[in-house]
Amino acid sequence: MNTSKIVTIDSLGGRGDGIAETGEGRVFVPYTLAGETVEIIQDGSRGRLVRVQDAAADRIDAICPHFTVCGGCAAQHMNDGAYGRWKQGIVETALAHKGLETTVDDLIDAHGTGRRRVTLHVNFHKGKIIAGFMAARSHQLLDLDSCPVLDPALQAAAAIARDLAAPFTGAAKKLDIRITLSDSGLDCDIRGCGRDIDLNARLDLSDLAEVNDLARITVHGDVVLERRQPVVKIGPAVVILPPGGFIQATSKGEATLARLVLEAVGNAKCVADLFSGIGPFALRLAPTATVHAIDGDKVAITALTNAVRHTQGLKPLTTEIRDLVRNPVHVTDLTRYDAIVFDPPRTGAEAQAREIARSDVATVIAVSCDPATFTRDAAILIEGGYRLEKVTPVDQFRYTAHVELVAVFRRA
Repeated sequence: MNTSKIVTIDSLGGRGDGIAETGEGRVFVPYTLAGETVEIIQDGSRGRLVRVQDAAADRIDAICPHFTVCGGCAAQHMNDGAYGRWKQGIVETALAHKGLETTVDDLIDAHGTGRRRVTLHVNFHKGKIIAGFMAARSHQLLDLDSCPVLDPALQAAAAIARDLAAPFTGAAKKLDIRITLSDSGLDCDIRGCGRDIDLNARLDLSDLAEVNDLARITVHGDVVLERRQPVVKIGPAVVILPPGGFIQATSKGEATLARLVLEAVGNAKCVADLFSGIGPFALRLAPTATVHAIDGDKVAITALTNAVRHTQGLKPLTTEIRDLVRNPVHVTDLTRYDAIVFDPPRTGAEAQAREIARSDVATVIAVSCDPATFTRDAAILIEGGYRLEKVTPVDQFRYTAHVELVAVFRRA
């Protein structure tokens, strides 16, 4: 049986864990801060916090009673100054590991009113429906009542998920229910029950949609019922959300990323928006620039195309369905653009970055949700002759180790 020991926390790691440098090597201790003396129970390189003996000045009380039990948040115990330095440091460390030097702006708080989308896991256990997030460092599901990082309109999300799961009791072991706040109400997508649901389940879902005033319910992306089209306003356009489709975690986050992109694009008249999704950048760029938006997600491009058809005052905005990971736009097709924006998934855009690096496009703006893959792609652009002008970290996943960034490259 492991016994407790006293250690001093020397620094914070990229996941928010405190790091104690001991004679036996590094020990990672969640929910601790640099400079603290803490009692832990050590298991290999991990330490479980027993108590804080000497707290750092940066320590504050958590805002959620589930903190340290729920696995969703890592950093509710830091004050704003420490939190901002930690998040900015994640980006700075990723750049340093690749030997990249540039200006890193202060972290921008883009949490706003809270997250507008959430995926809740649902289990059926002894006649009870459990809906929530996984417990910290565990495979156990935490039954959720509310979550302070969600938008106020999503505070009933767990209760709604339990309601939506009820028709599938006995027919499924586990479900994932994604609830998205649109401008016209809640859009709910249920996964794990199979696409072929019976009439009774459909009738039950219809009743639940009325009771909870839901805009739409889909099952594995197939529309079961739609009381209102779930829409979001993007720039001058109104976009109908694809079932289970991707939007930025917070409205303020989307607006902040778009503002930084538009500032960097400047007066460019012809812009390529690569990995465009439903058009959070393209639709905001199109009032002043010709835009070609490309993404491999057919339903996202369809939603964007439909929005363009119903929006006046845009310069030509064309769309293309294309898997940019496997089939990047060739350098010869990039020459007509004054600026390129690319916002790839977490895996990055290595192949596309190689084509961009060979081009003479004056301005390239990278939007990334993963500093590690960003720095890999950034090194490719720099090797190709681009200068990394600056990087701006953006925080829309408050209290987690997740950080977005916008980087501006200019042709040297």
